[in-house]
Amino acid sequence: MQNKNQIIKTLQSGGAVLIATDTVYGLAALPSNEKAVAKIYELKQRPHNLFLPLMAAGLGDLEKLGVDVNENARKLFASDLTPGAITFVLGFSSGAPKPDWLANRDEIAVRIPDNALLLSVLRETGLLAVTSANRHGRATPDRVNDILAELNGTPDLIVEDGAGKEIPSTIVNCRRLPPTIERYGLIPETAIRKILRNE
Repeated sequence: MQNKNQIIKTLQSGGAVLIATDTVYGLAALPSNEKAVAKIYELKQRPHNLFLPLMAAGLGDLEKLGVDVNENARKLFASDLTPGAITFVLGFSSGAPKPDWLANRDEIAVRIPDNALLLSVLRETGLLAVTSANRHGRATPDRVNDILAELNGTPDLIVEDGAGKEIPSTIVNCRRLPPTIERYGLIPETAIRKILRNE
């Protein structure tokens, strides 16, 4: 397995990295690097009108972006579901400054992964754009060889760490009241509702 420094160097030099998460394998890049982000779209054949989700090392990374982390989101962030397989859809605080790469976005999808290597990378790089390592519209294979066979090209660095899971994260839209499940995944809805109800 490649070491953390090699992963960070590849990302900071504008590369796209295939890396294990706590769910499916992902393709990662610095969101501020247009070349790296474009490579992910090319690898996946993903439509450019679909924004890439983000991963963070912690809540502090989001607050620097002017993201509106409302009460419901804070409950879930503070729970034992985070870090883990829950993706948050969040909006932005009114008038809050945003980096240029977020200029045209009204919301972001972000999660804190429960993967030691990836978290250690995120602590060094800051936020990363990370999306499932599959051809757009298809399920993500759990083996690296199968992933590479269906991608449109090759990532700049391949970090293999055994079999990935075949089920993605659960997506919770916290902009809505009450929050709504936009994709069912590893975290069951019952666990999410229990925390939101303070049970």
